Amino acid sequence: MAEYDLSKTIIPYLDRHLSFPLLAHLSETGLFPAEEVIVAQYELAKGTNMFDYAKTLFEQIYPGRQVPAEFDLKRKNAVSTNERLQQEAQAVLDVIENPDVAQALRQDKNQNLQYLKDNYNLTLEQITALYNFGQFQYTYGNYTGAADYLYHFRVLSTDNELNTSAHWGKLASDILTGRWEVALEELNTLREAIDARSPGSLLGSAAAVAAAAAAGGGAGTANIPEPALGQLHSRTWLVHWSLFVYFNHPQGRVLLLETFLSPTYLNTIQTACPWILRYLAAAAILSRKAAAGLPSSTAAAGATPLSSRVRNAIREVVKVIQTEEYQYHDPITQFLKELYVEFDFEAAQRELRAAVDEVVGNDFFLGEFREEFLDNARYLISEAYVRIHQKIDIANLSERLNLSQEEGEKWIVNLIRETRMGADAKIDLEKNVIEINRPPLPIYQTVIEKTRQLAVRTQALGVAVSRGGQVGGGQPQQQQVQGQQGQGQQIKVEQAPAVVVN
Repeated sequence: MAEYDLSKTIIPYLDRHLSFPLLAHLSETGLFPAEEVIVAQYELAKGTNMFDYAKTLFEQIYPGRQVPAEFDLKRKNAVSTNERLQQEAQAVLDVIENPDVAQALRQDKNQNLQYLKDNYNLTLEQITALYNFGQFQYTYGNYTGAADYLYHFRVLSTDNELNTSAHWGKLASDILTGRWEVALEELNTLREAIDARSPGSLLGSAAAVAAAAAAGGGAGTANIPEPALGQLHSRTWLVHWSLFVYFNHPQGRVLLLETFLSPTYLNTIQTACPWILRYLAAAAILSRKAAAGLPSSTAAAGATPLSSRVRNAIREVVKVIQTEEYQYHDPITQFLKELYVEFDFEAAQRELRAAVDEVVGNDFFLGEFREEFLDNARYLISEAYVRIHQKIDIANLSERLNLSQEEGEKWIVNLIRETRMGADAKIDLEKNVIEINRPPLPIYQTVIEKTRQLAVRTQALGVAVSRGGQVGGGQPQQQQVQGQQGQGQQIKVEQAPAVVVN
């Protein structure tokens, strides 16, 4: 259903070229009239140098009408510009591809620039030709060539702003060519640059602030200083671009949880783009079997052990869903809420059916995970249901899983075999029930679980108290020394503000 489609919400945070795949997906799903989708594709294509594509779209929209002459004029200008930029960039490539030059280059960019200037008369302005040509190739759809030129430019350039722009262009090129391993490396590098560098230079502070004003940033961003606002916008764009990588890379869903559940990016999502909660919740569901140590396509062979953040992802995501429900909710987030907050299995079943049929199946990023999503969601229902029941009717549980009784029996038997529940569960075929015998948790284990974080909290409290003592304890001594030095002079000593320890 178009009601749950996020394309119109996500596209403003994407580059024009990254938007084309989303529009192509919309034309396949039929959520919107085909005429509207083609018009949207045409409006995007007009702003690029893909004139042949734009011409084709124009003919589809206006059959029988003559194509405007401006297309041919722009095409000729683009061809001449391409030839000029290619000559300028080739002069630089001929130098840096020389084996002697490649051996002489070092990690220090300034040293490399000085070497190139002294021996080959290459300046930073000439090296910028690589950036210009790579950017131009990107505008007419040669993404492989654009990635190569932008990479070479970034290796040599010391211009921070152009390097950041090259980062974004290289990431977009890798995404559009489907090189997911390379795109993941580029994504991580760009994320580190955003987190480490001065926020004002990441997307351009002025551009970010202007975009916020145009979008009507609202009360949430009204009082944010410009550098911090620029960094917030950079992270917001990165979150949207990263969806392409995280939902195509084999380990992407787990990596998404690692990134999006970190305090910095979780705050970004809650502040600027709460609709990303759909993908955070979906990733948590898709990774549930892997987090529980069960066979899953998410858990690839030889993968590193999952962190506690991923293992506890469902719990953290449910907390955020509760907090942000007033800003965003859909059947995926409501499914988790009904299951883990309300414990309403009937409502969870309804939300799961809606999530699979109306959201996951039509979503650009989630569509290919439909069956895997359904399988993991059924596991969540079974896990929650088994946790609060000792005797389970197989027919009843099968109904809650949207399965026939025969399919439900097979699914439950496989689940018992795969999980640690097997030693405690017995199937009574005569009564068609599962009996679960749970030994009571030992008292000492309960104490350990309850006090696991006590030492850390006590240490943090002690540090806060000691800091408060240092602030307040230095005042009497300071007052005494000043009194001795003043010898009768009246000296006013301001009291430090009280330190409140929660």
